[in-house]
Amino acid sequence: MTDIIRMKAVEPILYGVLKITWQDGFQAIVDLRPVMADGEVFEFLRQTPARFNDVKLEEYGHSIFWLDDDGDEVDFDCDSLRHRAIRQAEILRVAS
Repeated sequence: MTDIIRMKAVEPILYGVLKITWQDGFQAIVDLRPVMADGEVFEFLRQTPARFNDVKLEEYGHSIFWLDDDGDEVDFDCDSLRHRAIRQAEILRVAS
């Protein structure tokens, strides 16, 4: 059985960009701006970018989320964020 890697900290860097620390010590900068650029679900963040700073870490570290105007969670799960972080780091490595 493999251990489930969870997040232990999330910090907004600038609108759409987060610094995330996982419980295994892995840290990464994750750029969510391409994902958040479209779609009705992110409209509340685009209209009021300062709300991006209200990001919350789910109690057990399985996801991060924001509450929209209706009180619904808009979330990203731990695994997809880790994959996105690794992919973005690799793109930067290859491009530099």
